[in-house]
Amino acid sequence: MNVRQQVAAASLQVARRWFLSQCGVGLGAMALQYLLSRSAHGDGPTAGLLPQRPHFPPRAKAVIHLFMAGAPSQLELFDYKPLLSRLQGQPLPPSIIGDQRYAFIQSTAGVLGPQYPFRRYGDSGAELSSAIPYLQKVVDRLCIVKSMHTDQFNHAPAQIFFNSGFAQPGRPCFGAWVVYGLGAETDALPAFVVMSTGDGLSGGAALWSSGFLPTRFSGVPFRNQGDPILNVSTPAGIPDQLQHQTYATIGKLNRRRFDSLGDPEIMTSIANFEMAARMQVSAPELMDLRGETQETLDLYGCHPDQPSFARACLLARRMVERGVRFINIYHSGWDAHSNVAGNIRNNCRKTDQASAALVLDLARRGLLDETLVIWGGEFGRTPMVETNPALGRALGRDHHPQAFTIWMAGGGVRPGETYGATDDFGFHIIENPVHVHDLHATLLHCLGFDHTRLTYHHAGRDFRLTDVHGRVIRDLLV
Repeated sequence: MNVRQQVAAASLQVARRWFLSQCGVGLGAMALQYLLSRSAHGDGPTAGLLPQRPHFPPRAKAVIHLFMAGAPSQLELFDYKPLLSRLQGQPLPPSIIGDQRYAFIQSTAGVLGPQYPFRRYGDSGAELSSAIPYLQKVVDRLCIVKSMHTDQFNHAPAQIFFNSGFAQPGRPCFGAWVVYGLGAETDALPAFVVMSTGDGLSGGAALWSSGFLPTRFSGVPFRNQGDPILNVSTPAGIPDQLQHQTYATIGKLNRRRFDSLGDPEIMTSIANFEMAARMQVSAPELMDLRGETQETLDLYGCHPDQPSFARACLLARRMVERGVRFINIYHSGWDAHSNVAGNIRNNCRKTDQASAALVLDLARRGLLDETLVIWGGEFGRTPMVETNPALGRALGRDHHPQAFTIWMAGGGVRPGETYGATDDFGFHIIENPVHVHDLHATLLHCLGFDHTRLTYHHAGRDFRLTDVHGRVIRDLLV
């Protein structure tokens, strides 16, 4: 075995930094200087969470993503189709259905008319359902997109796809890309926070994963009540001096390990310990809503000590004020295979007031222009009814990836805009289709990024949120 082969074999067992440290003071110092230089330029193991410059001046500096997991029915909320009422119980024309297949219904299933009345609201004249009376009051601040479509049909892959641009776990989510690109504005709280209300999530932790990015870009799940993270408070009987000494010792051991191995995940562990120490001060203050006025609590419809979607929305506003870059609030339970009317009523009762209050509260505090709010699920619902006595289902709707609706507000999107349209059956998009990749490209544009240039080199090639797809929908921008 020649020298080159010996070195190659050794490199499989010994980290490069450890190898350099054994090569003498001069070479070791050169290696250290190189690594420090990499960190200063944003690509070293300790880099990434300092504020970063995007490609061009951004309109949005923070994102609040209200993800309605399970897929709310656009036909009961935003996309009014009176023809469905007239055709109630009749099958759709074969020319509309084509060769489309569904998991729980036959293509010959009869249509189901909208379960709630619609009216036009605001100066924009947007059509909204009576199920969302609070959203009606802020409709002129909303940008409603009725022509969303996705590649995925089932919940888990569709949720992962909407959040990461890829249908399988392993890719960074939208929030991770944002923090990777913009860094953090605060060191007192995580840059990317996740909260969940409602039932479980089909996509699981992949929805806020950093994928192949370093784990410091992952979302940090917060509880909606009490300590945001379990055990963040100092245990009873532990004096401050002992805790500080413990942190110092753990930090010293971790840094020594990092000096030996050069593994950036060790730096993530160090950063997590340091963040936990800072959060012992910042987290209780964040979660304590007693400083909010009664008017604000009433606006959101929340109790300061009871977990709810409303409380999560108010916490999201407080996080934006404190420099948190990206907040995901997942509210699941919208999967209306049966009783779509009841599903909409129950979920809107939990989410409508708080969603509208968040937009209004951000606006009156001067934060909406630089905060991008997004609301929507992973796909839509069918115009055909789902009824299955064997499963106890009646008057529901199946999954429909071909067309669904989301809305956005603030952060550079055009207020009072209704974009795109579906046919009279609510089945196909007939005007201005917007794919999930297009939405991601547009949202990144609001944050100051050319989506084709926000990349990370992994496994031999450059990856991006939009993969090899996506276009900025400029008609959605101010």
